[in-house]
Amino acid sequence: MSTADEPMKSLEPLEPLERRIAQARAELHAVQEAVTRTESELRAASVTVRSRDRAVEVTVGPQGEMTQLRFLDNKYRNMTATQLAASVLEAAGQGRAEMAQRVMAAFEPLTRPSGAVPEFRGIDVDWERLFGSALNGGGGGGVPGTARPGSHRLRDEIDEDPDEGGTRGTRGRGGA
Repeated sequence: MSTADEPMKSLEPLEPLERRIAQARAELHAVQEAVTRTESELRAASVTVRSRDRAVEVTVGPQGEMTQLRFLDNKYRNMTATQLAASVLEAAGQGRAEMAQRVMAAFEPLTRPSGAVPEFRGIDVDWERLFGSALNGGGGGGVPGTARPGSHRLRDEIDEDPDEGGTRGTRGRGGA
């Protein structure tokens, strides 16, 4: 008892599935375009900040890299090396934190669930893993074990006192 309507009835349940697949593809395409657009906008982004003592100005690029360093009003001339280093590190950390917040704000809409496709829950981003200590101004306390190797060694070099010969930074390198 086969009729011409039976094949049509068996295809009817596929229509909603095909429509959902089309919606999911459209959503995926929209997300890909949004990611591309956001990446393009951020590629040219930068943040410029000053240290609290207003001796140092740092510009930070979209990946947290320091792109410019300026010493303001010759204030550095009256600072010790340790004070100047602290001002540079403070400004760089603040710049990294501000840039991380800017990147997070730009990508935040992509982390939300989709209204059109319930199965799409948004992009899951581990911001802490991605930015580490930059999220809190670069002052440590980020993800354990993510401190850059040698960061303590750098601080030791900066804080190093002159040796007997009056030169800096030669300890541990054969005294050359």
